Amino acid sequence: MFSLEGQKALVVGIANAQSIAWGIAQALKAQGAELGVTWLNAKAEPHVRPLAEEIGATIMAPLDVSQPGQMEAVFDEIAQRWGRLDTLVHSIAYAPKDDLHGRVVDCSAEGFARAMDTSVHSFLRMIRLAEPLMGAGGTCLSVSFFGSTRVVRHYNLMGPVKAALESTVRYAAAELGEKGIRVHALSPGPLATRAASGIDHFDEMMAEAAARAPTHHLATIADIGAMAAFLAAPEARNMTGGIHEIDGGYSITA
Repeated sequence: MFSLEGQKALVVGIANAQSIAWGIAQALKAQGAELGVTWLNAKAEPHVRPLAEEIGATIMAPLDVSQPGQMEAVFDEIAQRWGRLDTLVHSIAYAPKDDLHGRVVDCSAEGFARAMDTSVHSFLRMIRLAEPLMGAGGTCLSVSFFGSTRVVRHYNLMGPVKAALESTVRYAAAELGEKGIRVHALSPGPLATRAASGIDHFDEMMAEAAARAPTHHLATIADIGAMAAFLAAPEARNMTGGIHEIDGGYSITA
């Protein structure tokens, strides 16, 4: 029904074959996009590089958003090799363990700042670097969670962080809309990923979500990838600023 043939897409946040970012990368590739893929560091590279090679990524590089210059290096390579960017996927989040596992009111200033920088401000920095490469428009995607708008047990500090991310999506969408640059967040329910494994009692959260969702099914990375691919397509050109729930209807239940 739609095609991404000829598109250039950068996917940031693949950790392994269970990653949301991996599901998105597969979907973008299946619809015809040419991909760039990053990994966090040398420890992550052996897990990510084979996946990048599997989908024929033509740009592969390390990207730790806390390391000065690495993000700029990735976008410089995109500018030199592709000359443009059509789709940006930001699927990274982090909070220090002690701050994540404690009460929100007890979190440290340092932990709060680091969580916000990695999970939210890095998206803004990527959009700013992508903007001049999206002269013909484009799509910027990040990943949220329904703990942004309601209290989810054990989600703790990431709740306020994801709330900030969703607000960032709306403001960036409003500011860049006239340039044809669309900004969205994908909001799946709980699913088993490496990032989720850092949250206390996450298995309980997944079981509860599956039981309560109208479909009684958790989202898969393929489900999320399908939505991402549609939002990146020309047919979605008049959609922006959305927080797209992909959770079997869990978010509509009380």
